[in-house]
This record gives sequence, C-alpha cells and structure tokens, in this order.
Amino acid sequence: MRLCREHEVVGLDQLPSSTADIVGDIADTALLKRALRGADAVVHTAALHAPHVGIVPDAQFERINVQATRDLANLAVQAGATRFVFTSTTALYGSAATPGAKAGWVDESLAPQPKTVYHRTKLAAEALLEVISREATLAVTSLRMSRCFPEPAPVMAVYRLHRGVDARDVAEAHALALESASSGFRKFVISGATPFRIEDAEGLAGNAPAVLEHRAPELVEAFVRRGWRLPKAIDRVYSPMLAMRELGWRPRHDFREVLKMLDEGSSEVLPPRNH
Repeated sequence: MRLCREHEVVGLDQLPSSTADIVGDIADTALLKRALRGADAVVHTAALHAPHVGIVPDAQFERINVQATRDLANLAVQAGATRFVFTSTTALYGSAATPGAKAGWVDESLAPQPKTVYHRTKLAAEALLEVISREATLAVTSLRMSRCFPEPAPVMAVYRLHRGVDARDVAEAHALALESASSGFRKFVISGATPFRIEDAEGLAGNAPAVLEHRAPELVEAFVRRGWRLPKAIDRVYSPMLAMRELGWRPRHDFREVLKMLDEGSSEVLPPRNH
C-alpha cells in the first residue's frame, strides 16, 4: 500500500486478495511476462519461509526461493525494468548472528553462516541477483529485514531494540530503495533502530537487564509498571545504520508503538503469556 501512493502498482500473488491484480504461480513464465509488461521496477517478496522448513521439500525451496528469483530478474531485464528490490531476511546470517559468549553484532559486513534450507536459498538468491545486476546493469537492492510478525507484547517490545521491525517501516524501506536505486547490487539490514553499541555485546549476553537499564530506561520503566520480566540475555543486535545512512531510512515504530498497539487491542500484537 505504501508504494501505491506514488507508483502504479501491479500485484501478483498465488492467492486472490485485494492487492492481487494477477493470481498465479511465481514460476509461471507466461504469467510473469504479462505482469512485467510496461514495468520499470520490480519488488520481489515471494518466498518460502522458516515455518515451511521440514514441511516443504528442499527442492521446493530451491524452485521458489532461488530459481524463480533468478527467472523473475532475467524476465524483468528483458521487459526493460531497471530496478529490482528483493525482500531478503536477517535469518540468512544463521549461526554467525549468535557467537555465544557475547551478543552478535550483525550488519552487512558479517559473513553469513546459514543453518537451514531457508537461510541457504535466500543467500543463494542474493548471490544470483548480484551476478545479474552486474551482467545486465540491473540496479538490485536486497533488504534483509528482521522479525516482522505478531508476537507476545513483552517479547515484541524488546525485539524492537535489537531484532525486530514494524511492517510499515519495512514498506518505507522498500519505497526508499526504489527511489534511490543506482547501478549495481547493494544490501541493507532493515531492523528497528537500536540503542545498543558494539561494546555492549558481552553485557547483553551476560546481564541484559543492566544494559537495558542503561540504554533503554523508558522500556525498563514500562516493564516494571506492567509487571513484565526483562530478558536475562540478548543474543544478537541487528544494526540498520547503513540503511539509515545511505537510504535516509528512519524506523519510526519502536517499542512504544508495540505497547500502544497492545493497549488498543491491535491484532498485530499478541497479549503477554501467563498474565
């Protein structure tokens, strides 16, 4: 919906919906060619995700996450599109995000260590897009977004500090990626603005409440007021600084928005468990 304000958007989905102008499979070449007629940019969000691991065959992950991404990008080039935004995931960092003795500091410079077929196929799709961007002069932006789905409010609120993001902020990042597209391939971590610093890594793993009291006193106060427990440890921090600097992106919906949505009864936030 964010893109509809400023662009003529054609939506393709495998299921009928209010935003699906074309309904069908992402691997249907004829369907893609029809959808791409006159398009100057593509936003590619279709994928199998973590909940599908162990349920959907690995070959299906390869077909949807890798092969279909490659084919879509090539068809976009043939159709004359010059910009391609790929919705990727911070999950692809795998075990690299959680070194153990201290909280992982995750940004674009960290080398991924994928653990599941989901991680591997999203990373493989990025690699293919980088090659296509170079060979076909297609401007590709990969947005590695963090957690963005309803969870219990205390969990979700803390996640907004280090590994979660609001869907509206993700939409804004996609719009900015389209508007600022230049040649070549680029990737950005898209996550909520964090108050933490690299030097907090050991403290977050060993005594997160102490670090939270120092870096996020307003959240601590809110948790005390609501009778919620702070997490004992925080295992990773996703840093969106590069996206903020190069895209001019500013995540607006932080932990305060989570609490507000909970109080308003929004279905986007789940109530606390055991309360």
